Amino acid sequence: MMSKQRSSSKESEHPKRLTPINWVLAIAAGLLYSIALKYFVIPAGIILTGSEGIAVSISYYFENSTIFIVLYALFQTLLMAFAYRKISKTFAYRSLIVVATVILALLFLPEFHITQPDAYNERIMLVLFGGILAGCAKAVAFKNRGSTGDEDVIAAFYAMKYLKPVGSIAIIAGVVSTVFGLALQLLKTNDLALIINTLMYTALYLFVSTETLNTLYHKFKLTMLAVIHEHPDVIGNAIRKASPHRTYTIHPGVGGYEEKKLSMIRTIVTLEELPKLIAAINKAAPNAFYYHHEVEGVSRKFYISPI
Repeated sequence: MMSKQRSSSKESEHPKRLTPINWVLAIAAGLLYSIALKYFVIPAGIILTGSEGIAVSISYYFENSTIFIVLYALFQTLLMAFAYRKISKTFAYRSLIVVATVILALLFLPEFHITQPDAYNERIMLVLFGGILAGCAKAVAFKNRGSTGDEDVIAAFYAMKYLKPVGSIAIIAGVVSTVFGLALQLLKTNDLALIINTLMYTALYLFVSTETLNTLYHKFKLTMLAVIHEHPDVIGNAIRKASPHRTYTIHPGVGGYEEKKLSMIRTIVTLEELPKLIAAINKAAPNAFYYHHEVEGVSRKFYISPI
């Protein structure tokens, strides 16, 4: 079973025009991410993933938030150039809107504290809520065929190449930036207990943001859909209508109860496509029996539309 292949080269040469909803979603993702950074993540003193983690670690070391914004802008500029060349122009343009919104929001959002300065025990709440907000922002950006920049750009590239969930790349990026950030913190404070505490909270943030993203964004999660019905042509037509770029296999059989001739029609789709496909099957054959489950190890020849 294999999905039909289609070239994505035209998409990279001719980016789709931005609609008002694209602008709204990109700006909303940027605002959400900047709120997570400014009011939750950075005040909690944890280390971000990727180049953001390097930037924030340096700003912690010099105790200057402006350094983070400057380095963040520099790193994201380089990553937008990478996205433009290696992923697609559409992805790069929409990611650029998100990143620009984050930079402007970090500069102009008012300063205030979510918790009281002496409420040290509330650090975990900042980390948890910041992770959820950051994961939601990343999911909104990805659903809009963009990203929040940084490791999400690399995640999009490798997810398309290796069919891995986009949140998985954050783990690798987080390890690199965390080691760098903890080394700087140890150099500055020489406090091992503080280093371990920061490591624990950083790991918690990474887990929460990654799981939130993977829960909300399903483009690179694959599922096997199996449908049992006496008319495979009806199910096949529904699959072709709902997902023209997908194919399927037919396995003839006999029902054990009535000994009626039945067929099992199986196809692999993304979790993002699944609801539309099930709706089409229910419409074409309301009495069809079906089930689905996530699958791994699918050939890299499986087609997924470009981000």
